[in-house]
Amino acid sequence: MNLNNIKPAAGSTFNSKRIGRGQGSGKGGTSTKGHKGQKARAGYSQKIGFEGGQMPLQRRLPKFGFKNVNRKEFRGINLDTIQTLIENKSITGDITKEVLVANGIVSKNELVKIMGRGELKSAVSISADKFTKSAEELIAKAGGKAITL
Repeated sequence: MNLNNIKPAAGSTFNSKRIGRGQGSGKGGTSTKGHKGQKARAGYSQKIGFEGGQMPLQRRLPKFGFKNVNRKEFRGINLDTIQTLIENKSITGDITKEVLVANGIVSKNELVKIMGRGELKSAVSISADKFTKSAEELIAKAGGKAITL
């Protein structure tokens, strides 16, 4: 097999309909568009969801849902993630937002929430925007401090 003799499978391709090539082709004259009217004109394009003047589906259905513009989005970090960073010697001493940004865990504009999955073995002081109750308890149990910013 060479690039010059590759062919598609038999029956998988067909010639396109050549319209507007004279009356003898059977598809000349109006070029399969019928006679006159908006759809026969050049440049015609129908709006997405247009239903011929009938009330479109997106307007028939009721509106629903609610988007709170004042919502604060927190980046959740679990205690087991912090513990693995401590074990890998990536973090030494107190854990602040700047330390987490330096290690690539959060970006500098994100709000940080410490969550309680896993176990913390080291007594470290962690400062973040928010803590879950279970995370605060586990940090205190390990001998550390949870400082809310």
